[in-house]
Amino acid sequence: MPHIIEITDLAQPELDVFARLTEAQLRNRLEPEKGVFIAESPKVIQCALDAGLTPVSLLMERRHIQGQARDILARCGEIPVYTADRETLASLTGYPLTRGILCAMRRPKLPTVEALCTGARRLAVLEGIVDSTNVGAIFRSAAALGMDGVLLTPSCGDPLYRRAARVSMGTVFQIPWTRIGSQPADWPQSGLDKLRSLGFKTAAMALSDTSVSLEDPRLAAEDKLAIVLGTEGDGLAPATIAQCDYTVRIPMSHGVDSLNVAAASAVAFWQLRVH
Repeated sequence: MPHIIEITDLAQPELDVFARLTEAQLRNRLEPEKGVFIAESPKVIQCALDAGLTPVSLLMERRHIQGQARDILARCGEIPVYTADRETLASLTGYPLTRGILCAMRRPKLPTVEALCTGARRLAVLEGIVDSTNVGAIFRSAAALGMDGVLLTPSCGDPLYRRAARVSMGTVFQIPWTRIGSQPADWPQSGLDKLRSLGFKTAAMALSDTSVSLEDPRLAAEDKLAIVLGTEGDGLAPATIAQCDYTVRIPMSHGVDSLNVAAASAVAFWQLRVH
Protein backbone atom coordinates (compact mmCIF):
# COMPACT_ATOMS: atom_id res chain seq x y z
CA MET A 1 0.00 0.00 0.00
CA PRO A 2 1.24 3.53 -0.72
CA HIS A 3 2.27 5.76 2.16
CA ILE A 4 -0.13 8.72 2.27
CA ILE A 5 1.52 11.88 3.61
CA GLU A 6 -0.48 15.04 4.26
CA ILE A 7 1.56 18.12 3.33
CA THR A 8 1.99 20.41 6.31
CA ASP A 9 5.14 22.25 5.26
CA LEU A 10 5.71 23.36 1.66
CA ALA A 11 9.45 23.66 2.35
CA GLN A 12 10.02 20.02 3.26
CA PRO A 13 12.91 18.72 1.10
CA GLU A 14 11.02 15.64 -0.09
CA LEU A 15 8.87 17.99 -2.17
CA ASP A 16 11.84 19.55 -4.01
CA VAL A 17 11.43 17.15 -6.91
CA PHE A 18 7.98 18.57 -7.61
CA ALA A 19 8.63 22.21 -6.82
CA ARG A 20 12.23 23.41 -6.71
CA LEU A 21 14.49 21.31 -8.93
CA THR A 22 15.20 22.48 -12.47
CA GLU A 23 14.84 20.14 -15.43
CA ALA A 24 18.63 19.83 -15.58
CA GLN A 25 18.75 18.89 -11.89
CA LEU A 26 16.00 16.32 -12.41
CA ARG A 27 17.96 14.75 -15.28
CA ASN A 28 21.06 14.65 -13.04
CA ARG A 29 23.57 14.71 -15.89
CA LEU A 30 26.47 13.60 -13.68
CA GLU A 31 24.62 10.48 -12.56
CA PRO A 32 21.90 9.86 -15.16
CA GLU A 33 21.00 6.51 -13.64
CA LYS A 34 19.66 8.49 -10.66
CA GLY A 35 17.75 10.97 -12.82
CA VAL A 36 14.01 11.43 -12.59
CA PHE A 37 11.28 13.12 -14.60
CA ILE A 38 7.79 14.30 -13.73
CA ALA A 39 4.81 12.60 -15.38
CA GLU A 40 1.64 14.69 -15.29
CA SER A 41 -1.97 13.45 -15.50
CA PRO A 42 -3.39 9.96 -14.96
CA LYS A 43 -3.17 8.93 -18.63
CA VAL A 44 0.52 9.85 -18.94
CA ILE A 45 1.35 8.15 -15.64
CA GLN A 46 -0.50 4.99 -16.67
CA CYS A 47 1.37 4.93 -20.01
CA ALA A 48 4.68 5.25 -18.18
CA LEU A 49 3.76 2.41 -15.82
CA ASP A 50 2.64 0.29 -18.78
CA ALA A 51 6.11 0.84 -20.28
CA GLY A 52 7.69 -0.55 -17.12
CA LEU A 53 9.02 2.70 -15.69
CA THR A 54 9.61 2.96 -11.95
CA PRO A 55 7.60 5.45 -9.84
CA VAL A 56 9.43 7.23 -7.00
CA SER A 57 6.72 9.38 -5.40
CA LEU A 58 3.34 10.91 -6.14
CA LEU A 59 1.81 14.34 -5.58
CA MET A 60 -1.94 14.64 -5.84
CA GLU A 61 -5.05 16.37 -4.69
CA ARG A 62 -6.55 14.69 -1.66
CA ARG A 63 -9.84 13.98 -3.46
CA HIS A 64 -8.12 11.80 -6.06
CA ILE A 65 -6.88 9.20 -3.58
CA GLN A 66 -10.25 7.45 -3.70
CA GLY A 67 -11.04 8.80 -7.16
CA GLN A 68 -9.13 8.80 -10.45
CA ALA A 69 -5.82 7.88 -8.80
CA ARG A 70 -7.03 4.59 -7.32
CA ASP A 71 -5.73 2.44 -10.17
CA ILE A 72 -2.39 4.26 -10.17
CA LEU A 73 -1.97 3.84 -6.43
CA ALA A 74 -2.71 0.13 -6.74
CA ARG A 75 0.19 -0.20 -9.20
CA CYS A 76 2.81 1.88 -7.40
CA GLY A 77 3.55 -0.15 -4.30
CA GLU A 78 4.83 1.42 -1.10
CA ILE A 79 5.95 4.80 -2.38
CA PRO A 80 5.24 8.13 -0.67
CA VAL A 81 2.10 9.92 -1.82
CA TYR A 82 2.08 13.61 -0.87
CA THR A 83 -1.35 15.15 -0.78
CA ALA A 84 -3.19 18.40 -0.06
CA ASP A 85 -5.99 20.47 -1.56
CA ARG A 86 -5.76 21.99 -5.06
CA GLU A 87 -4.83 25.49 -3.86
CA THR A 88 -2.00 24.23 -1.64
CA LEU A 89 -0.54 22.15 -4.46
CA ALA A 90 -0.72 25.09 -6.87
CA SER A 91 1.15 27.19 -4.31
CA LEU A 92 3.80 24.48 -4.08
CA THR A 93 4.35 23.85 -7.78
CA GLY A 94 3.54 27.29 -9.17
CA TYR A 95 0.86 25.98 -11.53
CA PRO A 96 -2.49 24.14 -11.29
CA LEU A 97 -1.97 20.40 -11.63
CA THR A 98 -3.45 18.97 -14.83
CA ARG A 99 -5.99 16.40 -13.70
CA GLY A 100 -4.57 16.82 -10.19
CA ILE A 101 -1.74 14.24 -10.18
CA LEU A 102 2.05 14.29 -10.65
CA CYS A 103 4.40 11.32 -10.44
CA ALA A 104 8.18 11.45 -10.08
CA MET A 105 9.64 8.51 -12.03
CA ARG A 106 13.07 7.10 -12.78
CA ARG A 107 14.36 8.02 -16.22
CA PRO A 108 14.59 5.00 -18.51
CA LYS A 109 17.87 3.82 -19.98
CA LEU A 110 17.89 4.85 -23.63
CA PRO A 111 18.70 2.35 -26.38
CA THR A 112 21.68 2.80 -28.65
CA VAL A 113 21.05 4.22 -32.10
CA GLU A 114 21.99 0.84 -33.55
CA ALA A 115 19.48 -1.00 -31.36
CA LEU A 116 16.70 1.46 -32.16
CA CYS A 117 17.35 1.15 -35.89
CA THR A 118 17.29 -2.64 -35.90
CA GLY A 119 14.24 -3.63 -37.90
CA ALA A 120 13.12 -0.01 -38.36
CA ARG A 121 12.11 1.33 -41.78
CA ARG A 122 10.87 4.82 -40.96
CA LEU A 123 12.47 7.19 -38.47
CA ALA A 124 11.82 10.76 -37.40
CA VAL A 125 14.92 12.84 -36.68
CA LEU A 126 14.43 16.05 -34.69
CA GLU A 127 17.15 18.68 -35.06
CA GLY A 128 17.28 21.33 -32.35
CA ILE A 129 13.53 21.41 -31.67
CA VAL A 130 13.21 22.91 -28.21
CA ASP A 131 9.55 23.84 -27.77
CA SER A 132 8.10 21.16 -25.51
CA THR A 133 4.66 21.41 -27.11
CA ASN A 134 6.12 20.74 -30.55
CA VAL A 135 8.28 17.88 -29.25
CA GLY A 136 5.25 16.25 -27.62
CA ALA A 137 3.03 16.75 -30.67
CA ILE A 138 5.67 15.28 -33.01
CA PHE A 139 6.00 12.20 -30.80
CA ARG A 140 2.24 11.72 -30.84
CA SER A 141 2.17 11.95 -34.64
CA ALA A 142 5.20 9.67 -34.98
CA ALA A 143 3.56 6.99 -32.84
CA ALA A 144 0.20 7.30 -34.58
CA LEU A 145 1.37 7.58 -38.19
CA GLY A 146 3.79 4.76 -38.70
CA MET A 147 7.22 5.89 -37.55
CA ASP A 148 9.31 3.13 -35.98
CA GLY A 149 11.38 5.42 -33.77
CA VAL A 150 12.51 8.96 -33.05
CA LEU A 151 16.09 10.25 -32.94
CA LEU A 152 16.94 13.55 -31.27
CA THR A 153 20.03 15.62 -31.97
CA PRO A 154 22.06 16.79 -28.95
CA SER A 155 20.42 20.24 -29.00
CA CYS A 156 16.86 18.94 -29.08
CA GLY A 157 14.50 19.37 -26.13
CA ASP A 158 13.76 16.58 -23.66
CA PRO A 159 10.74 14.39 -24.56
CA LEU A 160 10.36 13.58 -20.84
CA TYR A 161 9.89 17.21 -19.91
CA ARG A 162 6.56 17.42 -18.09
CA ARG A 163 4.70 19.37 -20.77
CA ALA A 164 6.21 17.42 -23.69
CA ALA A 165 5.15 14.07 -22.22
CA ARG A 166 1.67 15.41 -21.47
CA VAL A 167 1.15 16.86 -24.97
CA SER A 168 2.33 13.54 -26.41
CA MET A 169 -0.49 11.83 -24.49
CA GLY A 170 2.06 9.37 -23.16
CA THR A 171 3.36 8.25 -26.55
CA VAL A 172 6.91 9.18 -25.47
CA PHE A 173 6.71 5.90 -23.53
CA GLN A 174 5.30 3.92 -26.46
CA ILE A 175 7.57 4.72 -29.40
CA PRO A 176 11.33 4.00 -29.16
CA TRP A 177 13.58 7.06 -29.04
CA THR A 178 17.14 8.02 -28.24
CA ARG A 179 19.77 10.70 -28.80
CA ILE A 180 21.90 10.58 -31.92
CA GLY A 181 25.09 11.93 -30.36
CA SER A 182 25.80 13.53 -27.01
CA GLN A 183 27.74 16.65 -28.08
CA PRO A 184 26.85 19.37 -30.62
CA ALA A 185 29.79 18.24 -32.76
CA ASP A 186 28.11 14.84 -33.20
CA TRP A 187 25.55 16.36 -35.59
CA PRO A 188 25.01 16.61 -38.49
CA GLN A 189 27.94 14.85 -40.18
CA SER A 190 28.59 12.04 -37.70
CA GLY A 191 24.90 11.42 -37.13
CA LEU A 192 24.02 11.35 -40.81
CA ASP A 193 27.01 9.09 -41.50
CA LYS A 194 25.72 6.68 -38.85
CA LEU A 195 22.25 6.63 -40.37
CA ARG A 196 23.76 6.01 -43.78
CA SER A 197 25.87 3.15 -42.42
CA LEU A 198 22.67 1.60 -41.04
CA GLY A 199 21.07 1.65 -44.46
CA PHE A 200 18.91 4.76 -44.19
CA LYS A 201 18.36 7.42 -46.81
CA THR A 202 17.66 10.83 -45.30
CA ALA A 203 14.97 13.33 -46.26
CA ALA A 204 15.43 16.92 -45.05
CA MET A 205 12.11 18.75 -44.73
CA ALA A 206 13.06 22.22 -46.01
CA LEU A 207 12.25 24.89 -48.57
CA SER A 208 14.83 24.84 -51.34
CA ASP A 209 15.09 25.40 -55.08
CA THR A 210 16.28 21.81 -55.35
CA SER A 211 13.59 20.26 -53.16
CA VAL A 212 11.30 17.51 -54.37
CA SER A 213 7.62 17.20 -53.58
CA LEU A 214 6.56 15.08 -50.63
CA GLU A 215 4.52 13.18 -53.21
CA ASP A 216 7.62 12.16 -55.20
CA PRO A 217 7.29 8.36 -55.55
CA ARG A 218 11.00 7.84 -54.93
CA LEU A 219 10.54 8.79 -51.29
CA ALA A 220 7.81 6.26 -50.50
CA ALA A 221 9.77 3.62 -52.41
CA GLU A 222 12.82 3.88 -50.12
CA ASP A 223 13.18 0.78 -47.97
CA LYS A 224 14.63 2.75 -45.06
CA LEU A 225 13.98 6.47 -44.73
CA ALA A 226 14.76 8.99 -41.96
CA ILE A 227 12.65 12.15 -42.06
CA VAL A 228 14.68 15.07 -40.70
CA LEU A 229 12.79 18.01 -39.18
CA GLY A 230 14.31 21.31 -38.09
CA THR A 231 13.96 23.76 -35.27
CA GLU A 232 11.14 26.26 -34.96
CA GLY A 233 11.63 29.39 -37.05
CA ASP A 234 15.00 28.76 -38.71
CA GLY A 235 14.36 25.19 -39.79
CA LEU A 236 17.18 22.80 -40.60
CA ALA A 237 20.78 23.99 -40.67
CA PRO A 238 22.20 24.42 -44.19
CA ALA A 239 24.90 21.84 -43.41
CA THR A 240 22.21 19.29 -42.57
CA ILE A 241 20.25 19.95 -45.74
CA ALA A 242 23.41 19.70 -47.85
CA GLN A 243 24.28 16.28 -46.45
CA CYS A 244 20.84 14.66 -46.71
CA ASP A 245 19.90 12.48 -49.67
CA TYR A 246 16.69 14.39 -50.40
CA THR A 247 15.37 17.86 -49.68
CA VAL A 248 11.59 17.66 -49.43
CA ARG A 249 8.80 20.23 -49.47
CA ILE A 250 5.09 19.87 -48.77
CA PRO A 251 2.97 21.15 -51.70
CA MET A 252 0.87 24.08 -50.44
CA SER A 253 -1.82 26.47 -51.66
CA HIS A 254 -2.74 30.15 -51.28
CA GLY A 255 0.88 31.29 -51.17
CA VAL A 256 1.54 29.62 -47.81
CA ASP A 257 5.21 28.66 -47.67
CA SER A 258 5.46 26.60 -44.49
CA LEU A 259 3.68 24.87 -41.63
CA ASN A 260 4.41 24.63 -37.93
CA VAL A 261 6.97 21.85 -37.49
CA ALA A 262 4.52 19.65 -35.58
CA ALA A 263 1.88 20.01 -38.30
CA ALA A 264 4.47 19.41 -41.03
CA SER A 265 5.66 16.27 -39.27
CA ALA A 266 2.17 14.76 -39.27
CA VAL A 267 1.75 15.40 -43.01
CA ALA A 268 5.18 13.91 -43.79
CA PHE A 269 4.75 10.88 -41.55
CA TRP A 270 1.40 10.02 -43.10
CA GLN A 271 2.61 10.41 -46.68
CA LEU A 272 5.87 8.49 -46.18
CA ARG A 273 4.66 5.69 -43.91
CA VAL A 274 5.28 2.12 -45.07
CA HIS A 275 2.16 0.88 -46.84
